[in-house]
Amino acid sequence: MSISIVAIIILTLYVGIGQLDAISIQMGPYTPLFGGTITGLVLGDLQTGLIVGGTLQLMTLGVATFGGATVPDFLSGSVMGAAFAILSGKGPEYGIGLAVPIGLLLTQLDIVGRMTNTFFQHMADKAAEKGDYKGVERANLLGALPWMLTRMIPVFIGLTFGDHVVNAINAFIPEWVMVGLKTAGAILPAMGIAILMRYLPLKKYFPFYIIGFVLMAFGGANFSLLGAALVGLAFAGIYLLTKREAGAGSAATSNQSSTVYVDDEEVEIDE
Repeated sequence: MSISIVAIIILTLYVGIGQLDAISIQMGPYTPLFGGTITGLVLGDLQTGLIVGGTLQLMTLGVATFGGATVPDFLSGSVMGAAFAILSGKGPEYGIGLAVPIGLLLTQLDIVGRMTNTFFQHMADKAAEKGDYKGVERANLLGALPWMLTRMIPVFIGLTFGDHVVNAINAFIPEWVMVGLKTAGAILPAMGIAILMRYLPLKKYFPFYIIGFVLMAFGGANFSLLGAALVGLAFAGIYLLTKREAGAGSAATSNQSSTVYVDDEEVEIDE
């Protein structure tokens, strides 16, 4: 299966827009789930794109770039991984296994993007010293270019030579490595969930976690993830209502006690 130049341009532009979204308002296109889905739509295999993007999305749960730290570029990884999975016809596990090292490799380009961005920041500093607020705005807008290009260029090159890249990878990588990549791709969602659980207050709300686990583990055939989420939403509503009523009851009791105390004082004053 070959990829058209139109599809390459669309996906390359999408990666740039997704990266711009990641450093600005974060509406969602920067996530691997969107990346895999868009790639699947463009290449005509939505299911594979969803599986690759959704699996990588689980890996990113609880992972964020704090204090300038660099995290794997799973947006580009999801696009290229989904594309390679579709082009090779080897299934989502193959694409997931490739997307992880691609995301880790592009981490280095994220550092390059940050370094080159300092040029525009110094430009903004000089404009600020002159009171040129238009120049500051211009420099900040231009500063997004290094971030976008460090993603767009590798994706464009990878997709342009997609068939050759896939064939070269297939010929170069031993079979045992491919088995390892597929195995890693299968267990990565569990790792993503484990990372997320590390930051959740499970000790405080463990009953809800147990309920959700039981619903999916024993009722998975007739119970969807959306159903478990709705049950969790219902329990959250019950918890909030109960807490609100308890707070209202405590306030009423406190007001009643204050009233009695005031009445006692008034009686003592009258006497």
